[in-house]
Amino acid sequence: MKRLMLLSLTVLLAACNQGGAEIEGVKSFKNEGGDHKPGRLTYAQRPPAGGPHNGSWQNCGIYDRPIYDEYAVHSLEHGAVWVSYKPGLSTSQVLQLKERVAGRTYILLSPHETQTAPIVLTAWNKQLEVQDPADERIAKFIQAYEQGGEAPEIGASCSGAYDDTV
Repeated sequence: MKRLMLLSLTVLLAACNQGGAEIEGVKSFKNEGGDHKPGRLTYAQRPPAGGPHNGSWQNCGIYDRPIYDEYAVHSLEHGAVWVSYKPGLSTSQVLQLKERVAGRTYILLSPHETQTAPIVLTAWNKQLEVQDPADERIAKFIQAYEQGGEAPEIGASCSGAYDDTV
């Protein structure tokens, strides 16, 4: 009986974990939170997926111009997902991205001048490069990491701070 209960519990846990399975192509990093530093900072990832950041966070929202990495990283620490795109992405593709993130409260959308992939989704310690705004992994990434994942300060504000662009 105990063996049957243990087997049933194992099957149940395996089924539950399938919903939390890693999304294909997601890269993981090991950044620590809480380190506030002034000025421009250098990051290992482009766009950055965590690390030291400005004491103010970037207000979540949709931006048509690049935003400063240092403020965006602070928003990631609060549980935001940053959807960035390479300048020159077609207008129709940018509009499709805007439609995909519209109405979400912990999302940043902006161009990012130094990325090489057309679209990059970034959360604290997680990053996914995609080629097409119709990629189904975009929704999965946002679902998994907006106010989730490894963000050190999930639930902290994503408004009322910095909203300027580069």
